[in-house]
Amino acid sequence: MEMHELTAFQTNYLMKFKMCLGDIKDSELHALYTEAIQGLEQNLKELLQFFPEAPVGMRNLSEADMTAFYAAQLLIFAKTSVRNYAIAITETATPRLRDTLKKQLNNAIDLHAKVFHFMHARSLYPAYNLKQLLTNDVKNANKALSM
Repeated sequence: MEMHELTAFQTNYLMKFKMCLGDIKDSELHALYTEAIQGLEQNLKELLQFFPEAPVGMRNLSEADMTAFYAAQLLIFAKTSVRNYAIAITETATPRLRDTLKKQLNNAIDLHAKVFHFMHARSLYPAYNLKQLLTNDVKNANKALSM
């Protein structure tokens, strides 16, 4: 599952970075984005070699349907928030701040659940079908690489 998480995370950000690259006017920041894009492309090419089989029977989204992409962004954000809050709580010595972070962690967990259920109900995230999940990862990574 971690390979899926890494592939999905990097695919989503590769698409996002490529989509906004043309809007970045600062040459140094543009170069940093370009470097990040090249690194993500290399990472995905290397990870795709470990997927055991070529994608078959992939879900077909129209180019205009960005719901899956936007929902995945939100899911990645929520999951990362949960991880970051959990880490922050372990570094906090102040009880009041710890209580605040625990409340915010629970909110992040709730958001993650809502986004997950949204995606699962619309067949955007086949979490209980590993073969389909990995098939979608390969399809999405190849799409990001070809942008």
